[in-house]
Amino acid sequence: MKTSLSYRGFQIFNAFIMTLVVLVTLYPFVYLVAQSFSSEAAVYAGKVSFYPVEFTSQTYRVILSKPDFFRYYGNTILYSVVGTLISVAATAIMAYPLSKDKLRMNKFFIPFVIFTMYFGGGLIPNYILIAKTLAMRDTIWAIVIPGAISAFNVILMKTFFASLPNEVEEAAKVDGLDVFGIFLKITLPLSKPILATIMLFVIVGLWNSWFGPSLYLQSKDKWPVALYLRQLIENAISPTEVGATTADQQSQIAATVKSAAMVLTSLPIICVYPFVQKYFVQGMMIGSVKG
Repeated sequence: MKTSLSYRGFQIFNAFIMTLVVLVTLYPFVYLVAQSFSSEAAVYAGKVSFYPVEFTSQTYRVILSKPDFFRYYGNTILYSVVGTLISVAATAIMAYPLSKDKLRMNKFFIPFVIFTMYFGGGLIPNYILIAKTLAMRDTIWAIVIPGAISAFNVILMKTFFASLPNEVEEAAKVDGLDVFGIFLKITLPLSKPILATIMLFVIVGLWNSWFGPSLYLQSKDKWPVALYLRQLIENAISPTEVGATTADQQSQIAATVKSAAMVLTSLPIICVYPFVQKYFVQGMMIGSVKG
C-alpha cells in the first residue's frame, strides 16, 4: 500500500522522537557503567561520559570479593521471590470475585478498594501495627506482607478478569468444575499477560525497596541490597568496610563504588524484563482499556 507524504513524515518524526527518548533514558545507565570501569583520576576530572576512561575493573573485583554483598543479594532475591508469590496470589484471589457482576454487594466492595488508593493510616500507625501488634519486626514478613495487595493492581487484574469470555466458564461448569476449579484451571492459565504484568510491578518494587527494610530490619545481616546501596550512597560505609585494603584501592573504590553497586543491583531486573515484555504490554493494554 502506498502511504501519503504526510504519513511518511509523521513516521520519520515519530521514529526520531522515540530514538531521542530512548537515548535520554539509556544515558544514565550507560554513564554509570562507564564510570564504574573508569579510574579514580578520570572520574574526579569529569572525563567520563559514554565510555570508560583508563579502564579498570578494580571496583568490581573488590565488591564481588566481599561476602557481605552476596548475602545482601541473597536477601533481596528471597524477599522478591516470596513477596511476589504472595502478592500475585493475594491480588488474584481478591480481584477474581470483584470481576463478577453477580457477586452480592459487588458495587459496595469496589469503592473500599479504590478508597485505599488515596487514603492510608500513615507511617506511625503502620509501624505500630507491624512492629508491635503483629510482632513482625526484624522478620521477612515485615517486608513482604504489608504491601502484598495494591489497590491499583487489584483494579488492573479485575478489569482483565472481566474481559474474559463468560462462555468459557459456563462450559467448565457443564464439565463439572466448581468455582475454585474454574479459577485455578481456566481463569489463571488464560491470565498469563496480567499475571506477568503484576509480577513485574511487584518484583521491581521489592527489589528496589529500602525504606521498609530500614524501618523494620534491625539485624544488618538481613538487609536487602538496596538498603546496602543506600548506605554506600550516603557514605555511611567507608571504602575500608567495602573491602579495600591498600590506599590505591580505597581511593579507587571511593570514586566508583556507587556506580558499580548501582549496576550490580539493576542488572538482574534488566535481564528479566525482556522475557516478560510481551506479556507486560498485552496485560497493560487489556487490563486498563477493556471493562
